[in-house]
Amino acid sequence: MTILIISIFVIGYLLITLEQSLKINKAATALITAVLCWTVIAMTSQDTLHVISNLSKHLSSISEIVFFLLGAMTIVELIDAHDGFQSITDKIKTTNKTKLIWTLSLITFFLSAVLDNLTTTIVMISILNKLIQDKKTKWLLLGLVIIAANAGGAWSPIGDVTTTMLWIGGQITPLNIIKETFIASLVCMIIPTFIINYQIKGEIEFKPMDTFNSSLSLTERNLILYIGIAALLFVPIFKTLTHLPPYMGMLLSLGILWVVTELIHKGKELEAKKNLSVSDALRKIDTPSILFFLGILMSIAALEHIEVLPQLANKLDKVAGNVNVVAIGIGFLSSIFDNVPLVAALQSMYGLDKYPTDHYFWELLAYSAGTGGSCLIIGSAAGVAVMGVEKIDFFWYLKKISWIAVIGFLSGAAFFIIENEIILK
Repeated sequence: MTILIISIFVIGYLLITLEQSLKINKAATALITAVLCWTVIAMTSQDTLHVISNLSKHLSSISEIVFFLLGAMTIVELIDAHDGFQSITDKIKTTNKTKLIWTLSLITFFLSAVLDNLTTTIVMISILNKLIQDKKTKWLLLGLVIIAANAGGAWSPIGDVTTTMLWIGGQITPLNIIKETFIASLVCMIIPTFIINYQIKGEIEFKPMDTFNSSLSLTERNLILYIGIAALLFVPIFKTLTHLPPYMGMLLSLGILWVVTELIHKGKELEAKKNLSVSDALRKIDTPSILFFLGILMSIAALEHIEVLPQLANKLDKVAGNVNVVAIGIGFLSSIFDNVPLVAALQSMYGLDKYPTDHYFWELLAYSAGTGGSCLIIGSAAGVAVMGVEKIDFFWYLKKISWIAVIGFLSGAAFFIIENEIILK
């Protein structure tokens, strides 16, 4: 059974990477892969009810991500429909190529720490679509966004789901993880930014300035922009205050913005306001990307169900025996598999009696699990979002961005190790 499920997953994974050649949408492949994996599990199990129960648990946790993504994409689409991002792109736009690239990278890095890497990536996709004309230049910058978003999320207790898991599990504390991993994460972002700045030759070609929607006043455009950004920033605050999952805060934010848009446009003609409603935004968001998320995460959940990921973590521990190699190995594995079950496996393998709160290992693990996923486009929520929305080819990313992400990841890890094992001793 295990071999068959792994085979189905690998074949599905390969078909997803070959989407451009096969002309088959990766969402369809991901959904079929997920259903086939779970079908094999159900048909070969002695306890079907147990399988169904586990399937429901996985679907519940994955649905949290799907509804979070749905809410974030709708809010971003609504801001865009009100020309909110045009004001931001006008301020970012500069004839100095280096200044533009560093501005985008730094905004992504710090915004990801406050929001999270997925929401930040969705926002940056929208901004770059408004800003950059040339597709190859835009794709290189989106590759940088993935790296910067994951690096920014790694040093913040709310920036990446695995860091949050370690915080909730008692393995790390907020102030210490910021203090210990901030510079390593910054190195992980800075080196790729230098490389991509060198790779983009000549001047960056900007899109012509869009004309503003004539039915909107400047006050209305700015109001939706500020409320929309505030709504996204409110999500981690809501989570901290209520301890409810992030998707609840995102749905609350969407509901509030929905009410606001209904109120400010209620006196307008139907034709004038039809493109400015949440209902219209929901129709415009990329539903295949959301279904791709669902399919790929359910496929990975099948591997988790048959305990492939804990076995990988266990073997890595036995072969390596060194905490640095184990943590960095988990980083590379997280570019293929979901980093959540990998980190969960290590949390169960190593108790706080062996590695107490704020131990060196947990901090390096938080860095590695957060940034290692950038090595492949399918290795992080940020990468999957870009792949789904922008249709970036798996092999293009592998050729153009992966090596840059690996250099950034290993450079940050090396700095972390040197700082802790040599400088601080």
